[in-house]
Amino acid sequence: MIESFPSTIGRSSLGARTINLAAILSLGLLTACSDGGDSSPGAPTEPPAEVVPFQELYDQGVTRYLGEYTPMLSEAEGDIVQHKFGAGDGPLCRNGSEYQMATFDQGSEDLVIYLEGGGGCWSTFCVANTDATAGIGQVGLLDPNREDNPVRDWNQVFVPYCDGGLHGSDVDRDVDLDGDGNVELQRGLRNLSAALDVAVNTFPAPRRILLTGESAGGFGTIFAMPLLRYLFPDARIDVVNDSGVGVLYPDQPELTLERLEEWNMLAFIPESCPNCIPDDGHLTEYLIWQLEQDTSIKRGMLSYNRDFTIGVFFLGIGQDAFEEAVYEEMEQLNAALPGRNKSWIPAGVGHTFLRAEPDQTAGGVPVLDWVGYLLSDSEEWVSVGD
Repeated sequence: MIESFPSTIGRSSLGARTINLAAILSLGLLTACSDGGDSSPGAPTEPPAEVVPFQELYDQGVTRYLGEYTPMLSEAEGDIVQHKFGAGDGPLCRNGSEYQMATFDQGSEDLVIYLEGGGGCWSTFCVANTDATAGIGQVGLLDPNREDNPVRDWNQVFVPYCDGGLHGSDVDRDVDLDGDGNVELQRGLRNLSAALDVAVNTFPAPRRILLTGESAGGFGTIFAMPLLRYLFPDARIDVVNDSGVGVLYPDQPELTLERLEEWNMLAFIPESCPNCIPDDGHLTEYLIWQLEQDTSIKRGMLSYNRDFTIGVFFLGIGQDAFEEAVYEEMEQLNAALPGRNKSWIPAGVGHTFLRAEPDQTAGGVPVLDWVGYLLSDSEEWVSVGD
């Protein structure tokens, strides 16, 4: 049994959705022909309605859990505050354990929101975190004492990962993958929403935000971006996606859609964008759509060219196919969004950089320096690779 939680989006099949062009055209003709009052030169006109980035996704229900949950307990452990949500029909990890997240206040005007990684879980495969990490692993990009860290003095929000569904899942699944007979709780959207509510309550008016994450957390930045803009409409937001760059199943869009449908995440895909899951099976068109929605955001994409963890272990497409896809998809992104999307791709089979390998270079450029170039709007922020 799969219990899906409410969403206003519907789908009749896994195929691409179509837009009723006849209805749109007829609406346009009716509008043009209607008696809208005095249209003579100089007549007063209504100001154009403000365009809200991601409004379509909000209408489809992606914000349904924002404002719903508050921590049962928030307690300081040194300089880090741990926020625990307790039991109940709300934020929980896969195995039903308590969800928790952490904040670190350095008195800054700027904020890092970091999404943890840790595997993936669907009906035929499951290797993923089962518990929420306590504290903040303050290494690499989150090390406040590291001199070459461009965000060393920024406030921090750490969002643990324990849903197995890229921080966006919203389903309780009656499965028995490991023989224990337990229900699988994939409540990533509840967990993420609760954590972001803590972020906005703790740091209500940051000047700027860096949204970043590793592996499943890199993928998670894709789904967290619209929620973050909803909560922080006036902040500058930049994104660094570490090893979750949207390469999925080459030429198998049905598998990409199956994952999103099983996790009850189709509300994140706009009805108006039937090509957001194109025939090539990757998320590139959706990533382009996102930055076209919010033209103030810049995004950096980090990946090894032959990432074994993603290409072989989780996707099963092989390293050759992954390498071909990552170059093609990053080139497409960078060309479609000049000056706003750049990639950093070293040669190798490893996985993640910002905390695991913060000294890694691509094209001779250290990863933390490259992130700093993005944040400082430097002309040195360019796509690089080995």
